[in-house]
Amino acid sequence: MFRPEIKVLDCTIRDGGLANDSHFTLETVRGVYKACCEARIDYVELGYRNSKKMFSPAEFGLWRFCDEDDLKRAVDGIENQGTKVSVMQDAHKAEAADLLPKDQSVATLVRVATYVKDIDKAIALENAAHDKGYETTINVMSISVESDWELDPALEQIAKETHVVACYVVDSFGALYSEQVDYFVDKYRRILPKNVEVGVHFHNNQQLAFANTIEGIIRGANFLDSTVYGLGRAAGNCPTELLLGFLKNPKFNIRPIFDCVANTVIPLQKQVEWGYMVPHMITGILNQHPRAAMAMLKGADRLKYRQFYDQMLELVDR
Repeated sequence: MFRPEIKVLDCTIRDGGLANDSHFTLETVRGVYKACCEARIDYVELGYRNSKKMFSPAEFGLWRFCDEDDLKRAVDGIENQGTKVSVMQDAHKAEAADLLPKDQSVATLVRVATYVKDIDKAIALENAAHDKGYETTINVMSISVESDWELDPALEQIAKETHVVACYVVDSFGALYSEQVDYFVDKYRRILPKNVEVGVHFHNNQQLAFANTIEGIIRGANFLDSTVYGLGRAAGNCPTELLLGFLKNPKFNIRPIFDCVANTVIPLQKQVEWGYMVPHMITGILNQHPRAAMAMLKGADRLKYRQFYDQMLELVDR
């Protein structure tokens, strides 16, 4: 599958940070960054640029804030080979003042993650980031629970009031199937201007993150999120190594990602739990936030799948 317009964004550290409160060592972050650069991946997202007024630095790691000095230490001495650094801001957890002007920053891309209800906040952050010189995207989270009558006006606002290079379909709950991917990508392409790409970000609750990413590509999505070995919150994400293997783009070099899997990511399994598990599957098929499954897996009843399923059904039926 070769399409030169396609951009791959590896968000291992950013999404993986939702599994360990962003407590990655500098060595781990540098290992992922170096592998992505050597693989010639287009963007690598090193964490969040969220507000210290809303997140405590005593509780969360460095990569929930991505201070410029920390970003510089992460990339120092590593040849980027064209790979750009990205950071993410949550519309409801960040402020425009958290960003320095682009010429003072390691980052090139700022992605604003938002729920539809916070779209005005997201647009304000995007406008501020654009005015400071950054490339920008808006990532619409929890897309599987949004109604057309709320989503369509939000996309129309993004089309009229922002300067984004891409707008993302984000399957936060890992609930979507291929037909729904078709529906959302087609909707985005219809409403957004032709110069705005559609992005896709999928979670693996139903073992569909890779398949749904392929479906997004087929429907015309050109910004693709992935993580090394699928490292991410709860069930994780589309694995970077699978995506590069599928794309067949000669500019990518998959070999450094294999080294990163073996030497950097697999050792994290001693401290961080992620990937397909039955509780995550249950929240996925019921279109529920994964927080319930994450909490269940931390308790003594982590193997009581039937009980958890019945509890989640009661919650859905209320």
